[in-house]
Amino acid sequence: MPEEEVPWEGRRYEASCEFASKCKILRDSNPYDEPALKHIAADLLTELWDRGFSVSEIKAAFEWALSALPRYAAGEDRRGDKGAP
Repeated sequence: MPEEEVPWEGRRYEASCEFASKCKILRDSNPYDEPALKHIAADLLTELWDRGFSVSEIKAAFEWALSALPRYAAGEDRRGDKGAP
């Protein structure tokens, strides 16, 4: 299906999945002692700001997403932790 025919929600989800996959690759290949995700997040926020999102929009979006994460994770800190011995 051409991209313009994919509903906005589908394109949004696909972009999120692709970004998360790239973040995992970067985390798994990180040669430094610093956590990769904190630097990726900082870069993402500045890139959003550079593309016209306001600081208040960015902050509200991330606060909302963080507040929803515990319900999605259902008590797991990392996917698969509950099944670990």
